[in-house]
Parts: sequence; structure tokens; C-alpha cells
Amino acid sequence: MKQFLFFLLLFLFNISSLESQNSVARNWNEELLEAIRNDYARPTVHARNLFHSSILMYDAWAIFDEDAETIFLGKDFGGYTTIFNGISIPVNPNEAIHEIISYAMYRLLTHRFANSPNAIISHEDFTTLFESYGYDSAFTSNDYSSNSYAALGNYMAQEMISFGLQDGSNEQNDYENQYYTASNDPLLLDLYEDNSNIDPDKWQPLAFDVYIDQSGNIYPLETPDFLCPEWGKVIPFSLKTEDLTIMNNGFDSYIYNNPGSPEYIQNSPLNGIKDPYKWNFSLVISWSAHLDPANNTLIDISPASIGNTAITSFPSSFEEYQNFYNFSDGGSIGSGHEFNPITGMAYTPEIVKRSDYARVLAEFWADGPDSETPPGHWFTILNYVSDHPQTVKKFGGQGVVLSDLEWDIKSYLVMGGAMHDSAINIWGIKGYYDYIRPISAIRYMASKGQSSDNSLSNFNSHGLPLIPDLIEVINTGDELAGNNDSNVGKIKVKSWKGPDFIDNQDTDVAGVDWILGTHWWPYQRPTFVTPPFAGYLSGHSAFSRAAAVSLTKITGSEFFPGGVGTFDVLKNEFLVFEEGPSESFTLQWATFKDASDQTSLSRIWGGIHPPIDDIKGRIIGEKIGKESFDLAQQYFSGTLGNSTILSNKNSTKIYPNPMLNTLHIRTNYLDEIKLELYSLSGKILFSTNKVNHSGSVDLKLDYLAKGIYILKGVSSNNSLIFQRKIIK
Repeated sequence: MKQFLFFLLLFLFNISSLESQNSVARNWNEELLEAIRNDYARPTVHARNLFHSSILMYDAWAIFDEDAETIFLGKDFGGYTTIFNGISIPVNPNEAIHEIISYAMYRLLTHRFANSPNAIISHEDFTTLFESYGYDSAFTSNDYSSNSYAALGNYMAQEMISFGLQDGSNEQNDYENQYYTASNDPLLLDLYEDNSNIDPDKWQPLAFDVYIDQSGNIYPLETPDFLCPEWGKVIPFSLKTEDLTIMNNGFDSYIYNNPGSPEYIQNSPLNGIKDPYKWNFSLVISWSAHLDPANNTLIDISPASIGNTAITSFPSSFEEYQNFYNFSDGGSIGSGHEFNPITGMAYTPEIVKRSDYARVLAEFWADGPDSETPPGHWFTILNYVSDHPQTVKKFGGQGVVLSDLEWDIKSYLVMGGAMHDSAINIWGIKGYYDYIRPISAIRYMASKGQSSDNSLSNFNSHGLPLIPDLIEVINTGDELAGNNDSNVGKIKVKSWKGPDFIDNQDTDVAGVDWILGTHWWPYQRPTFVTPPFAGYLSGHSAFSRAAAVSLTKITGSEFFPGGVGTFDVLKNEFLVFEEGPSESFTLQWATFKDASDQTSLSRIWGGIHPPIDDIKGRIIGEKIGKESFDLAQQYFSGTLGNSTILSNKNSTKIYPNPMLNTLHIRTNYLDEIKLELYSLSGKILFSTNKVNHSGSVDLKLDYLAKGIYILKGVSSNNSLIFQRKIIK
């Protein structure tokens, strides 16, 4: 583990030695990433932290740029208005930006990580950086009327904190679930209990003696709850209301870009492998059989052979899925790259054991332990690209070379928006479809029997399909037959044997062999096993594809700088919960999308996702990456046409949005207001006059059907005071 962290730091450059050379935005981003590593592994929460931080840093820069438009400061953002009365432009704007960013980030991060399991460490780190700039942590004023940039930074953080307490995340209650309830009882992992009585289409909690999350923190609950199943309600960046559907599966789920349902189990009368559900989870078993260093199967892992340049469209039908993924040998279609377009030279083949490659991928892209979670991992890759000597900092590959500060600020906004929107989109889907994970599905089907031969007594339409040398029936004389043939007739699978076969993680290897199907494990730590949330869709697939598109757009090239990105892996130093790999090698990616696709495949080798979780996650991530970049570009150029609110006149806050039954309107327009509610088609639904002498008006809208509406506030002389989209 120590070796892994050492090389990760080399991969990302040594932060302390470069701190003086970095922009202030980069230094605060590094502090945030380290705080994430020290916090609970919550991809949703930290995608939001990365995005909100990127907004503060961007707005601090944008108020002094003649073209750029702020996002949050002086604007209505997601129904929340932040007043901005303006501030003087100094002789050296960069000094003012530095001060605003530092105060804003110090206040926001101190607040957001106050309840972290390592809060003391993180706060000390924040304070060390902050005071190294000569700033005063005791200065807490947010009155910037005297042109105090420190006060403006404090004010911006205060407003972002207030925004975050009403943005749908339930931050004020530590992001706990409000409505979701698991359909299945927890699986007691070590007892190998009968798992045949669950709903095989629904997520199942896992029960541990001790649960250690992906960041290496001991979790306070032995049976972790579903993480953020209601996250679809959080205020996004570029997700569009026209792509939003509100559905109910016990509670209202806000789903953007609805992918439709996953593959549900079929009552197979024969040939169970023809059931897409059983094929998906059987493929996970098949790829698990690759994880044995004693297996000498060799593959070329260089860009010469790996890279999906041949993919012009993603699969949609079951037959297309079967053709896309290699069931027996692993990987997916893709012919690699003929040559490096930067050097003009062919990529050099790199031949390694498939078992080492698959095991390393499962851990590298899992981002842990000591993880900055997938959103943070892609920020580290962004920083790696920014630091590369061959990176030319022309945003989008065009125009003038930007300063490090402007490059970082713009890049972080694009990446932050993409990661945040991916979390909202995917976790809204996870919460609604509530789909099962491989460990539960495989143990369930194995408990049922087999679904290929109805002449046998162990036939069950929900059983595992029989596949020679992969999934078979235990017969008398089998090594797994047990005492008095107690296991005869049960199902065995050839897979990674699991943590029961590892006593010393520094020297032992579990290997691959026949095991009872009811004893199947993903390739993960026994104190973690599987993330505590539903599988469909894959967050890794969506995060990674959105990040790859973002990096392509930011740099203006689909290729890593120099035509290849690399990460060195040392023999017997990288793997965490068993010894390995058995040889040293280098992970390589020609394009950002190649790295993204590798991430998706790693989750199958790791036993975390079947293919059905993957593809639609990639598709949504692709869409989000493009939309985040396009919206950010409009802010950079000031072409959105959203005027900045420079004074308190007619300022209005409307919340909560999305709402349940009552809408609160807070406005400084102290006169009679006519409130009009319209459908999206323009039909007026009601009109009412409200006398506002207190700055507060409440609307009871419990009768309103779920949907999206337009609320207008009009003065007595028919002037528009405000207009907002309202979601119920």
C-alpha cells in the first residue's frame, strides 16, 4: 500500500515541492483532494464538494474578467440568489483573486469537512496552506463594502454554505436517506447463509463484522445504508429539465436521461444462459476466473492492441452485448491504435500476464483504499495532464496560451460540473431502479440450483446456467462433495477463491479454483466487498466517460500529452489485499476514452458490475461531458445573457426547489405581488395577488401534480419581478 501511494504521488507530482509553482486554484484543489482521501468514501458528496469549490474559484476570477460571466455570485443559481454589490478592480487583479479564493476555499472546506473522521488533520492542512499565504484565519467578516477581498471570499463561502443547506442534498442531516428502504434483508457475508429468499432484481445490503470503506475509514455501521439513493434531487450544473423525469418507487426519484430498466431475471425453462440476466452475471464469474497469477495467459496491454478506436456505437440489444464483450477471454472489442499520432511511431507492444493486468485494473480504478473517489481520481488525472511538459495550455486547443491560474480555474469548472452532474444523474437512477450487485445475484442463483438441464433434480428456473469448466454441478467424488456428499448436487463455479484463502496479504495469493457458487466473492477487500449502493448504472462508467470527454474538450485532443499516459506498477508492491502483481509493468492509454473504457472493464474484473451496468453509464457520461463543457464555455465568453444582480433591489429567493408541498418566496420587493403559475406549455394554472410587507410569501401547492412549472412574480404596474422554473 505504501508503495502504491508513493507511485501515485510520483504520478501526480510531489505537491509540496511544487506548491510554490502552482496556481492558488491548484493548491486548494490539492488540499480538497487530500481531505477527500481522509473522509468517508462518498462519490456523490465529493463530486458536489469539487463542483462547489470550482464555482467559488471560478467566480473569484470571473468578476475581474471583461468577458466572463459569474455563475453563483450575483446570480440566481438553482433557485438561490446571491446578492453582489460589486467591488473595486485593483491594480493587480491576480492578488485580489488569490485572496478571494483563499478565504472562500478555507471557509467552505472547513465547513464541509467538519464532521470528517479525520477532521482535525484536514483542518490543520487547510490552515497551514491558508496561513502560508499570510492570511488571517481570525478575520471572519463578510462585509466587503469597503472593498475587502478577504471579506468577499468569506461572503462567497457563506452563501455557498447556505445554498448547500437547501440544494436537495440533505447536508444538514449528514446526507442521510429520508425515504429509501431496502427491499432485501442484509447478506451475512462470512456465514455463507442461504440467499435464495431475496428479490433477485433488487439491491441487497451487506452485513460486516467491521466495515472499512473505500477510503480506509472504519464505518460506524456494520450494515451500511444505501448511499444517496435520493441524490437526483440535488441542484445540478448543466443537466436539463427537459431530460428530467420524476418517477416513484416508494418515493419520488428525480431521473435525468432515463435509461430504462436493467435486465430482470427470467424464469428460464431451459438453456438459462439465453437469459440476459444470467448471461450478465455469468460473465462476471468467467472474468473472475482470470485472476490467478499461476495462469500464464499473456496479452498485449499497449495502445497497439487496446483502445476502442473500432467502436462507432454502443450495444443496445442482447446480441450486441454478447458481441461487444469477450465472455471467455475478457475485454471488449477494439483494435487498438496503429501509431502514436504525436510521434508518428508505432506503439511498442507490452506483453504481460492477463491475471496481473486484470488484478491491477480492479484495484487501480477502484481508487482505493485511501481513495479520492472516482470524481477526485479524474481530477488527479486532470492535474497530471496539466503538469505534463507537452501540454500547451490553449483552452480547447485554440486561442492564446492561458496562465496556469486561468487554465486551472476553467478546467476545474468543466470537470467539476461533469462529475457533479454524473453523480446526480447516476445516483437518481440507482435509487429508482435499486438493482442487485453480482455478489447477491450469483449467490442467489447458486442457492437456487442450475437452469440448463430440467432433467436434473437441482433444476430451477432462477438457477445458474451450466457452462463447462466454469459453472458445473458437484458430483460424488468431487473435491467439493463434502462430508457424506453434503454438497453433491450443488453448484460450483471456477473463480477467484476469495479472502478465506488469504492469511497474510503481503505474501499470500488466493488464486482461482472451483468453489461453491454460494461462496463467490468479488475481487475486493473482505472489509469492503462491494460499494453500499445499487449497481445499475455504473458510477465509474459515467464519471470516467464524462471526464474523458471533458479532458478531450479542455485540451483540444483526444490523446494524452505525447500520445500516451502511463502509470508504473511494481512487482509485488501494488496490490493491497493479496501479493502481486507477479511482474512489473506499465499501464498505458493512448486516449482519454481508452482510459475511461478500461475503467469500465475493471469493474467487471473486480466483480462489482455486470455489463448491463456499464454501457448506458458510458452513454450518459458522454452526454454530460459535452453539456458541461458547452455550458462552461458560455460562462467563459459571457454569452448566456444572465445579468449579474449588483444590488439588493428586487432580489428574490425561492425554495425548496425541487419542492414538496410548500414554496417559500423571500423577496425585497415590499409591495403587492401577483403570482402566476404556468405549465411548460404556457398554460396559466393560477393567478393570485399577495400583499408582501414582511419580505416573505408562502404558497401551499400540495395539490399540484409532479412536474416542472414556471412561476412568475409581477408588480402592480405589470413589471416582471422574477421568473423561476419550479420542480415538484
